[in-house]
Amino acid sequence: MEQIIATVRGLHGALVVVAEPGGDLPEPVWGDAFFYYAPDGRIPGRTQPYGTIVTKNLPGDEASDLDAADRWRVNVHVDRATFRELTGEEPRDLKRRRDFTVADRVLPHPVYGAQSWVCVVRPGERTGDTVVRLLRAAHDAARARSGRRDERGSTPGTTA
Repeated sequence: MEQIIATVRGLHGALVVVAEPGGDLPEPVWGDAFFYYAPDGRIPGRTQPYGTIVTKNLPGDEASDLDAADRWRVNVHVDRATFRELTGEEPRDLKRRRDFTVADRVLPHPVYGAQSWVCVVRPGERTGDTVVRLLRAAHDAARARSGRRDERGSTPGTTA
């Protein structure tokens, strides 16, 4: 987990927020990490993270059994083509039943798969490089979206 966080921190303009006691994020997410493109070092308003690491079950998201010892999950937003390539399905048409407790396998996110999120419980030998590649691509996509928002905001007569 620390290796993934360090890799994302090394990306140009990346902001990694690890929720902790005394911070601005609520207790249920303490220990979790959130990845943003934020070259100014501030969590962007109106923007979701492009990736997360979750360290425990959350209400409505228990399928990966993250409360068991030494379990955590990386979640990454991907484009539809990548989602199809990795899962064999369309994000908005998920039909196959899956065992979301399986480690080191890329799967649709158990809650946000329809929004083109994938996940890996405890990335390892089979998926470690893939997870890093997906996070880099998600970071680049977030940077491109940010640039488009900046361009729209700087055009006279428009709002961001």
